[in-house]
Amino acid sequence: MATSGKNLSYYDENTLPDASNMSIGIVVSEWNREITEGLLTGAVDTLKKLKVKEGNIHIKYVPGSFELALGAQLLSRTNCVNGIIALGSVIQGETKHFDFVCQATTQGIMKVSIKHNLPVILGLLTDNTMQQAIDRSGGKHGNKGIECAIACVKMIALQDDIESTFPNKIA
Repeated sequence: MATSGKNLSYYDENTLPDASNMSIGIVVSEWNREITEGLLTGAVDTLKKLKVKEGNIHIKYVPGSFELALGAQLLSRTNCVNGIIALGSVIQGETKHFDFVCQATTQGIMKVSIKHNLPVILGLLTDNTMQQAIDRSGGKHGNKGIECAIACVKMIALQDDIESTFPNKIA
């Protein structure tokens, strides 16, 4: 496994864009809450370290991972956020439900991002076991919430850069 023995969440905040004027929405699944709360803590702590003001971090909960896309879409329609982080955890069971939820959630998040021209970062853990989810939500492999916060800040900065570089060229 590519992640074996690695903490994937290391970053150097000095190399990241200035996030002090960013407003970021976070949509969190209540299903597997012991995992998603770890992801949320990682994301929020990282955003604060990157100087996003606490009042500019907007957290909303949805029942499960399948609902993340609609939650992200509802947040995007407010025009109050520069980017969104969607956090969820789906653990393989004995039925195909896992496959359907993972596929629908992934496609839904992508569609929201494209439709609203907004960075929407997928922080969906899709693990075979609870232990794998624990390892990726603050355990030995780091915290996917941290990685999502960094990706969101970078994508907002990229969008701002492109829009300011080509102000009259954006359709």
